[in-house]
Amino acid sequence: MAERPYLKPVPAEAELVRMADAPDKSLSRQRLNVITAFGLLYFFWGSTYIAIRIGVEHIPAALMSGIRFLIAGVLMLAWCLARGKSIRLNRSDALRLFVIGTLLLSAGNAVLVWSESYLPSGLAALIVAVVPLWVAIIDGPILGGDRLPPRGWSGLLLGFAGLAVLLGPKLTSTSALDRKQLFAGAILMLGSLSWAIGIVISRRSQLSVGPFVATGWEMTFAGALNLVLGLLHGDQHHADWAWPGLSAIAYLVTFGSLVGFTAFVWLLEHVSTPKVTTYAYVNPVVAVLLGWLILHERLDRSMLTGMIVIVAAVALVTSSKLRSGETRAGQPASACEQTGD
Repeated sequence: MAERPYLKPVPAEAELVRMADAPDKSLSRQRLNVITAFGLLYFFWGSTYIAIRIGVEHIPAALMSGIRFLIAGVLMLAWCLARGKSIRLNRSDALRLFVIGTLLLSAGNAVLVWSESYLPSGLAALIVAVVPLWVAIIDGPILGGDRLPPRGWSGLLLGFAGLAVLLGPKLTSTSALDRKQLFAGAILMLGSLSWAIGIVISRRSQLSVGPFVATGWEMTFAGALNLVLGLLHGDQHHADWAWPGLSAIAYLVTFGSLVGFTAFVWLLEHVSTPKVTTYAYVNPVVAVLLGWLILHERLDRSMLTGMIVIVAAVALVTSSKLRSGETRAGQPASACEQTGD
């Protein structure tokens, strides 16, 4: 019996069917990639506070930060070379990236690591969460940059009220532990201020290299500086090179630095900036919940209230700046400036 050709699409019809199906498949694949990248960003950047808390129990802060960022920086620069990117720096870029890396990852992150010797990881994450508030103050009223609308000012006031809720009980406590935690929290706020200054300088710097190369050099410079400071302080004599400490460093290098930063930069290229910046108020919640679930950290009323207030404040400040169209955070000079982990 002769074949009935009208039962099968002719080549032209088959091509039309394929072209009609392709956009749907491509859209679904893109949606899945975006969801996956957000999941990586939220979870891994939120979980770094737990890894830091575990690691600093075995390896002193400067030494641990030095090893982490030196390894991560060298690996990122090697990846850039493998992708055909030039990693050469002129003198001006090298100086800027050294200063930014020092502010972000030495005076900022190394202080965070030290503070977690005394603070629960969730509390440390909430104190670091106010970095966008410091940035808004420095970049706005102090330097005359982004001008905050009333919504942003409300967020600033709310954020510092949240800090008062978090640290208030320790101000009135007479216990030695609470006093140590209060001191560590105050130092961490200074470290967060350093991080904010680094962000402002980074945003105002014109570099001849892309964000991955800039991030690689910042981590390399800061890692080398932290390592030298740790060795001069004699941290190597107090380090316990047991599996928990080494695994914490491996986790921070792999998932905190490399995977997290890659997901962040990829999202900036494929999703609107307001959506990407949601990490600023999701990560602290992830950190608090993971600290409670995994490390059995205390989650009392002041902690919960402070978390809600600070997250709401950061959301107000971040969204108000983005909606005003005045922020320059859409394309960062480096991925390092976007996280306090």
